[in-house]
Amino acid sequence: MNYNDNLRGQVANNKPQYQPSAQSLRLIILLILVMGVAPSPALTAGCPARCVCDDQLVVQCAGQHLTTFPTEMPLSTRQLIISNNRIIELPPLQLNYLSDLVYLDCSNNSLTEISESTFGNLRKLAYLDLSFNTLARIEDRTFGPLSSLVMLRMTDNPGLWDIHPDSFAENSALQVLDVSRNNMTVLNISSLIGLPTLRSVGLSGNPWSCDCDNEDLCLWIQVEGFKFQDEGQTVCGGPPDLRGQRLGELGLQLRSRCHQGLGSWDYLFFIAIGFVIFAAGTVSAWAIGVVMVLYERYVKKKSEQMDPEDEVEQGAGPGTGSGGGHDANPHGNGGLKNTGHIVV
Repeated sequence: MNYNDNLRGQVANNKPQYQPSAQSLRLIILLILVMGVAPSPALTAGCPARCVCDDQLVVQCAGQHLTTFPTEMPLSTRQLIISNNRIIELPPLQLNYLSDLVYLDCSNNSLTEISESTFGNLRKLAYLDLSFNTLARIEDRTFGPLSSLVMLRMTDNPGLWDIHPDSFAENSALQVLDVSRNNMTVLNISSLIGLPTLRSVGLSGNPWSCDCDNEDLCLWIQVEGFKFQDEGQTVCGGPPDLRGQRLGELGLQLRSRCHQGLGSWDYLFFIAIGFVIFAAGTVSAWAIGVVMVLYERYVKKKSEQMDPEDEVEQGAGPGTGSGGGHDANPHGNGGLKNTGHIVV
């Protein structure tokens, strides 16, 4: 009994020794919550199914056989990789919640369409990869909201044949653009040529049409060939007599060919200019005629107002002349009288 009593006494004495540790742990957790120290936002906001999220704000969903855009995405995500899936659409509403996103890899999916609203709130995005999809057209201002975009890869879209001239007009930070291995025949460079930081352009693998529609493109490649990373493989797909020739070699040739004669639009332009000049001359002649008629009427009216004044002056003139004649006539009359006296 004494042994058992002693053993229970030791257990009873040891119990209080563990209570401070539990209380300390609870206090530490409470202190962390009060001070606002929480785990990584990427982990706190959850992570999409079949994706991996780390404390570096990277969400990795590559090769997970996804058919839709991942849901429950951490709002603080900075890098999102959804490549090698079967996603057919980028939902603007979900994507634009990721306002801190700087890196987006959507390559090797089944995307068919993107628009200005797709990237409406991604103003920090610097890298975008849309390669190996099924895009067909790039509309006006599709990339307009991406004011920080530095690199855009849009290669290997077999159906991509048209890029709007103003698609890149607002991407002043763009440095690298790759549209290789698509189905493009014509590219309007009006917005591209004005980008101040553009230093690398990929155009190879497209069936370029080497005619007057691509005259500016060929001249650009010829003048600034250093910007084109695959200039040697950027060749004509037509017409047959130029197939396989490098675009950079045809700039001056196309310029001379496209401007050696006048087309129907040129003649219409000259006719319009002639009509404008004729109309301007007619209006000018009419205006001058009106001014001359008004001026002639003014002069005639002025002369008519002056004629009565001349008549008044002429009427008063003889009276004044008789007075003068009275001063002069005595001498004349006196001469005649004297002459009369001499005769008598």
